Amino acid sequence: MLDLAILVAWSEFAIRWLHVITGIAWIGSSFYFIALDLGLRKAADMPDKASGEEWQVHGGGFYHITKYMVAPERLPEHLVWFKWESYATWLSGFALLVVVYYLGAEFYLIDPAVMDLSVWQAVLISMGSLVFGWIAYDLLCKSRFGDDNTRLMIFLFCVLVVMSWGYTQVFSGRAALLHLGAFTATIMSANVFMIIIPNQKIVVEDLKAGRAPDAKYGKIAKQRSTHNNYLTLPVLFLMLSNHYPLAFASQYNWLIAALVFLMGVTIRHFFNSMHAKKGEPYWTWGATAVIFLIIVWLSSIGVPEDRDDDMSQAIPPGLQKFALAAGFEEAHQIIVGRCSMCHAAEPGWPGLYWPPNGVKLVTPEDLILNATEVYLQSGVTHAMPPGNLSYMEEDERALIRTWYRAAQAL
Repeated sequence: MLDLAILVAWSEFAIRWLHVITGIAWIGSSFYFIALDLGLRKAADMPDKASGEEWQVHGGGFYHITKYMVAPERLPEHLVWFKWESYATWLSGFALLVVVYYLGAEFYLIDPAVMDLSVWQAVLISMGSLVFGWIAYDLLCKSRFGDDNTRLMIFLFCVLVVMSWGYTQVFSGRAALLHLGAFTATIMSANVFMIIIPNQKIVVEDLKAGRAPDAKYGKIAKQRSTHNNYLTLPVLFLMLSNHYPLAFASQYNWLIAALVFLMGVTIRHFFNSMHAKKGEPYWTWGATAVIFLIIVWLSSIGVPEDRDDDMSQAIPPGLQKFALAAGFEEAHQIIVGRCSMCHAAEPGWPGLYWPPNGVKLVTPEDLILNATEVYLQSGVTHAMPPGNLSYMEEDERALIRTWYRAAQAL
């Protein structure tokens, strides 16, 4: 019979897979329509109220696309709405946040050395920050300050810098960067759900009623779509960052996250200019490379020093059972002997300069905090040690399984 740890691991995998699939669909359609919109050209034989057209070839066929700035005279019988990609991406992303960071708050969300929070406090702050982000952003866009889109985007970047720093003062480094991505992705998806689609529905209803649609709805939706265009690449970086300790475990992780948004602007500026036939500003790639090198430098000078305080104080009460279970001492000796040459503050394995995924397995507290991962990676599967380089024996893996299951039974 499958145990809970295995079921949770596969559930996380399934949700993550769904999130990647829906994310590809959303980002793909978003990038396509941005490129299409910028590439539209005027033609002499275009229908009335059409603002541009584009001929494209793909998959062995030719496509003739015509855009109406407000709406056509007659509503088409079949109208395709691009919205579910966005909704499904956010919903699957939030489900993943719940499974990994809320249910595993003691492992991934909370770092007592940063802020000693209870699970419910950390979850409440997490959800509250996402709601706050959308409300504050939406009010800014609707204010007179938001009439100047360039001024608005500069100010929004400053807000993201502040949020980046703020998250690192509350959550673990891994959770901080992930939350900045979730904060931004929530704004992007809410733009679609709360502004872009409702505005398009107003236009459709006007057409059905025989009224001339107001062009302001298209203008508002265009502003939000532009913001989404520039935010997409940074969100992808932040979602991937939890696999790279040099990004999330650095002392300057908040500044690294902030600089990533600048790289998103420089990269998208190149493609937007190219699609709009305004040239190919290759200088943007040079700027991107410089920003990336600054990020690399920040990660190298910002490695936090190990703390010498009593780590037993950082063990959440719910994990104490792993220390009390029969076989803990033997399991710890196995892990130290087979894993600590890599999973240490200063790895002894040639070519490693930091512990993989930021996981250290030296002290008893290290094993307690990473018990489930050790069980799955070395007990249930042979994923660790990689290639069994340290020659972990089958009876040692069996002992790890027995110890973990004994702890779960307490």
